[in-house]
Amino acid sequence: MGQKLKITGWISLGVMAGALTTVSLQTVARGTLAPLPLEELQHLAAVFGMVKSNYVEEVDDKKLITDAIVGMVSSLDPHSTYLDKKKLKEFNEGTSGKFVGVGIEISQEDGLVKVVSPIEGSPAYRAGLKPNDLIVKIDDTQVKGLTLDECVKRMRGEPNTKVLLTVLRKSEGRTFPVTITREEIRTQSVRAKVVEPGYAWIRVSQFQERTVQDFVHKMEEIYKQEPHLKGLVLDFRNDPGGFLDAAVAISTAFLPENVTVVSANGQLAESKYTMKASPEFYQRRGGVDHIKHLHEFTKGTLRKVPLVVLVNEGSASASEIVAGALQDHQRAVVMGNQTFGKGSVQTAVCLDTGFRLDNCPSAGLKLTTSRYYTPSGKSIQAKGIVPDVMLDETEEGNLFAALRVREADLEKHLASGQGEEKKDDAREKAREEARKRLEEELKKPLSERKTPEFGSEKDFQLNQALNRLKGLPVMASKTMTERKEEKDNKKDE
Repeated sequence: MGQKLKITGWISLGVMAGALTTVSLQTVARGTLAPLPLEELQHLAAVFGMVKSNYVEEVDDKKLITDAIVGMVSSLDPHSTYLDKKKLKEFNEGTSGKFVGVGIEISQEDGLVKVVSPIEGSPAYRAGLKPNDLIVKIDDTQVKGLTLDECVKRMRGEPNTKVLLTVLRKSEGRTFPVTITREEIRTQSVRAKVVEPGYAWIRVSQFQERTVQDFVHKMEEIYKQEPHLKGLVLDFRNDPGGFLDAAVAISTAFLPENVTVVSANGQLAESKYTMKASPEFYQRRGGVDHIKHLHEFTKGTLRKVPLVVLVNEGSASASEIVAGALQDHQRAVVMGNQTFGKGSVQTAVCLDTGFRLDNCPSAGLKLTTSRYYTPSGKSIQAKGIVPDVMLDETEEGNLFAALRVREADLEKHLASGQGEEKKDDAREKAREEARKRLEEELKKPLSERKTPEFGSEKDFQLNQALNRLKGLPVMASKTMTERKEEKDNKKDE
């Protein structure tokens, strides 16, 4: 058996070494990687051979190699990822703002799927689904006991296929079935409204392919209602980020021409760059300059309108870039909670073609290649943006903020390069208390819960932002302080 193991191992080594030599030659030719270490590759090939020949069950070659790739990439940091076909589809849906489904925004209530809002024009909208409807069954499967993600997967599918939803409408005291044909849905990443005469609120929930176009459309609607806008609240709470060029474009809507928006620094020359408030840094080849159109429509006043930016622990990446740029250039007052702290750049490429992930046939790689820096040179990574004015979530304080995960909480997160974040021993205790409060809160009717929807009349942080714009007193937090950093005191051993 030992001889068999030895032979199998060296056969595997020969096969893998041949493949890896090809990879090594290709990568060296591209000038992106150094030659691969032979001894470690021999170990990898030996383990591959042992597993193939000695494991208790037969293991698929492709699965072994794929798992090895996944392990290699995921060990780097939380945002570097190997994308197989399934993850490629999810990634493209997330960044494009398009997916195939029924077209509803949902949450969970009492173990059922609650319709927050049907997306206008979607199959669900046309089928008559309404806010607060509860979905109790998807086809023949009871919703109770499923996670929200599992419910989403069951409602999504291929275009022109049907899904049967059993809906409970409490307001009418009835349960009824509705068959919906799935279509490609475009999600709306921008919401806006005039909250009172002279003052408006615009919320960006994610930076997707259509975000800039939708942002401009919503701003034009605001200006049609309020041509002499006195103040604007730009809301990035719980915005996880997205496309960098969209972040630069929205920054450009408010900043003077050609000032620095963000810079990046990495290992390769192409990972070191500075992006400015200029079309060449955000306009895609052959695309329309929507920001130029917006400036013409508003006659340049958008660069001068008083501005408050709202952020919280869920504001990450692209939303932190915009908030940091507007803060550093003193264009806006940033209010809320210290942000997530994702200050790293991921480059996404198709492994088959070496280009973008659009129409990638089999596998892709999302790899961290740089760190972001605000115009003043501050690193966002594991630190985040510190608001000019700290705000609690509600008038009663920060009830659930401790439950939000930050970049510094993630295993294997990159350091900022400007000192490590100090560990907060009280955070776990605060989280446990917040968990208990949340459990009690979820037992209450929706109208009595203490965390109202963003943009509603009871949105405490939005009301404080409006007070700031109007020169009225603001209820700033009396307890929140900046998350401190400590110098790296590790000694060489």
